[in-house]
Amino acid sequence: MKDMKILGGKPRRLFFLLMTLITLHVPHVAARNQSPAPGALVTTTWLAGHLADPGVVIISSDEPTTFAAGHIPGARAISHMQTIDADHRLLPPAQLAAVLADAGATDDTRIVLYGSEPMATGWIYMLFATLGHANNVSWLDGNLALWRQENRQVATGAAAPARRGTFTPVTVTDIAVNAPWVKQRLDTPGVKVLDVRTTREWDQGRLPGATLILWQDLFASPDTRTFKSPAEIRALFAKAGVKSGDQVVTYCAVGMRASLMYFAATRLAGYNGRVYVGSMSDWRQQSGYPIVR
Repeated sequence: MKDMKILGGKPRRLFFLLMTLITLHVPHVAARNQSPAPGALVTTTWLAGHLADPGVVIISSDEPTTFAAGHIPGARAISHMQTIDADHRLLPPAQLAAVLADAGATDDTRIVLYGSEPMATGWIYMLFATLGHANNVSWLDGNLALWRQENRQVATGAAAPARRGTFTPVTVTDIAVNAPWVKQRLDTPGVKVLDVRTTREWDQGRLPGATLILWQDLFASPDTRTFKSPAEIRALFAKAGVKSGDQVVTYCAVGMRASLMYFAATRLAGYNGRVYVGSMSDWRQQSGYPIVR
């Protein structure tokens, strides 16, 4: 108190100045400690912390029997068979949007996809992309396999009905492309066509100028299907001849493996991509379209 008297009101003013600075600083500290917004991939830890989040919708790409045998609590399922017609063509946008909305997708939710078969998960992702909602979708890295390894809760049986909201399709016409689109660009500089099939399928006939790339090489773990780092995935594309600024066009047998590679190309490696839906099955039906061996 004696020192306070000697210094007059300065200590008091310094005290309040210090408290003001601390108060102003606290929100910034809190902001840095918050979880970052989810991107192309989310971890099992992130998802476990958001199971009760109404802004997060979990969608499995598993078929009904596989889904019923075990799924992440709160998840719902979409089979790729629900999204195609008899010729394996995509349903019209309004019908696709209805399928996704039935699973709980809305304009303002974060969609988290997972599934036992990554090509089926890639297909469902591609649907969201063609309807203008790619940036609302994340992929669960490690899928249910890693979730089980970590002894997290698994539900069985059918999913509960989803709470429907507004899901607005904004058709993006240059993601899912057809045979004439691909044929016109086979010799176009800056367009790289990637064949996402097996070596046996490749040997039986392929598109001119295509390069084989194996979807299994995207993953660091063959058991959990945990993705490699973005740098490693970019190196995989570079090995296949993709250069910076190239447009990547993926195809396979019907488009499912191609959709997985499209996800990796666009969301993990940062390329501009397209998916040839129908792929080699469709190409073989086109009169006079070239096939090389």
